[in-house]
Amino acid sequence: MKETYILYGEKKISIRVPDSVDILESMDSPEIADIDKEIKQRLENPIGTVSLEQLIRQKTPKTVAVTISDITRAVPNPVFLPHILGLIESCGVERKNISIIVGTGMHRPSTKKEHMYLVGKDIYNNYRIVDHNASDENSLTKISEEPPVSVNSEFIRADFKIVTGFIEPHFMAGYSGGRKGVCPALVDLKTVKEFHGFKTLSSTQASEGILDGNPCHRTALTVAKAAGVDFLFNVTLNRAFRISGIFCGDLEAAHQEGCSHASTHASSLINQPYDLVITNGGGFPLDCNYYQSVKGMCMALPALRKGSSLLQISECREGIGSNAFQELLASCNGNWKKFLKDIEVNKDKTKLDQWEFQMLCRVLEVTGINKLFFLSEGIPYDDQKQLYCSPVEIDGDILKIIEDFIHRYTANHKNAKIAVIPSGPYTILRNAKHLTNRQLFQN
Repeated sequence: MKETYILYGEKKISIRVPDSVDILESMDSPEIADIDKEIKQRLENPIGTVSLEQLIRQKTPKTVAVTISDITRAVPNPVFLPHILGLIESCGVERKNISIIVGTGMHRPSTKKEHMYLVGKDIYNNYRIVDHNASDENSLTKISEEPPVSVNSEFIRADFKIVTGFIEPHFMAGYSGGRKGVCPALVDLKTVKEFHGFKTLSSTQASEGILDGNPCHRTALTVAKAAGVDFLFNVTLNRAFRISGIFCGDLEAAHQEGCSHASTHASSLINQPYDLVITNGGGFPLDCNYYQSVKGMCMALPALRKGSSLLQISECREGIGSNAFQELLASCNGNWKKFLKDIEVNKDKTKLDQWEFQMLCRVLEVTGINKLFFLSEGIPYDDQKQLYCSPVEIDGDILKIIEDFIHRYTANHKNAKIAVIPSGPYTILRNAKHLTNRQLFQN
């Protein structure tokens, strides 16, 4: 036996697995030793543009908007925001004219407690922090008629716009960060329908680790450019969720360099499909609900073949997800194939959160419901039966449940090929047999 781990809520659960099990873990990257010094240097020497201070002094803005990710993303805002905000004020912008906008996209509103968690107590007490509200037409500004695109008005009105975020593999857009800090973070439902519509997500290029030819990436970048981004500040994180890279400056150039870094350090090579893959939702805050857990499932797809089994482990402390997502799952009565046909017929009409169900169907096309196993303490067992999966009943310690599941599987499937993905959705699986050396870490 050997040990590996699973990210689960705020825990890192150590599990014992047979020696024959493959551990699909990415190359880790070291934490930046002197983070304050590195942030200062990066702001003074950004990618593809002059320093942030020069940009602000050249534009002499009266108002500045700084966007941050919402609670579903593990972005260490309190580490870098003081540097950015301090620099803005040193250039003559009054604190009362600086807005921190939480890019909630289609997610639920943040709580005040979450605002404090996101930015730290000092910034929470001294700066204006507001949530984007995608359903409030009065808070949106239309920047395009065809296709219809509306963006957060406070962001659009700001004289200077800074977008922050975290670059990680993304199951639709290739990588997060960059343009996603505007679209979907600051747009309305009509815009997201274009970004996450049936046609977009039917493309094989709308997948993790791919930017070239990815319609999801292309749409988001087009919207972000139209909205106007003066400066990007993105980070990459290592397995301990410590900052391993800082990529700031021009919206495209800085993001591209960050994605290249993430590609190198977040990839794990595979040589074969597996009979069973065990993965997770990425731990807190990403595994907060079933909706977000779909990411871990989809990221495991390269390691699966038709008929493989997948065990998805997610805490789901907030349950299933939005009411719209729950209603959509319930409305199909377990018939996911009918759901796919319906959204294809009605491809010009996208329902809220339809996109996550469509991505879940990518997994179901491989595993079916019977071989998509789901383990969670946050959702009642009976409710899990409505989630197009085969729930694993929890009766006792979750570690014992996981190890017992593996033991039963190996006992019933002699010589089965099994893999564990410890970091779940933070790992890109690449098939080594299909890649040349030049392509191994190419975006």
